[in-house]
Amino acid sequence: MLGSMTLKTAEAGHSYRDLNRLMSLMTGDEKHGPAATSTLDALWVLYHRVLRVTPGTVGDPERDRFLLSKGHGPMAYYAVLAAHGFFDEKLLSGFGEYDSPLGHHPDRMLVPGAEIGSGSLGHGLPLAVGSALGLRAQGLSTRRVWVLVGDAELDEGSSHEAIAYAGPAGLDRLHTVVIDNASATYGRPGGIASRFEVAGWSAETVDGRDHEALYAAFTAPHPGRPRVVVARVAPKS
Repeated sequence: MLGSMTLKTAEAGHSYRDLNRLMSLMTGDEKHGPAATSTLDALWVLYHRVLRVTPGTVGDPERDRFLLSKGHGPMAYYAVLAAHGFFDEKLLSGFGEYDSPLGHHPDRMLVPGAEIGSGSLGHGLPLAVGSALGLRAQGLSTRRVWVLVGDAELDEGSSHEAIAYAGPAGLDRLHTVVIDNASATYGRPGGIASRFEVAGWSAETVDGRDHEALYAAFTAPHPGRPRVVVARVAPKS
């Protein structure tokens, strides 16, 4: 069981520096490269230092759940999963091909370790709310749900409803990472974090390339409230 599981190291000696090589194995059209690279640092910190799930425990009810809502750019996700041994890195070279399990949008039935099929904007956060509610109903109160969304997804009504519900429901096992690359259509007075805070969330905004800042934000206590970390990766003007 995962109760005694310690934080893991990447498989086969992979390190963060190796991710560029792993991503370079994925070629072809429709790669959504910028969408992928914007998530790379947050994904690495989560899988390398925070998430309590391994290739051997992907079916264990006591695992943490990670949901990639930003599924239209899964290259970084695939590279991080391969680096941590969820599947052989040889699969990366077939990315997007007809007979490859690694599609342009991840498929939970084909990609080892994937919790949801994703890519359409606005689906992941509501699914994460449902997952947190399901774990609560089962009495799995120590398991955590993490979801990574893009800032543009917050324009979707489904995301707004999930934010508005999770705070008053006290879903403190729910964690959201918002990748802020300044791609949202609508501005928000006070910034993205304030939108969550007014709904009762614990919120923090950090440099999305700073691994120590990400780790500190991911592991900060937030009793009784869901947690959101806004990871800013937009280029400086």
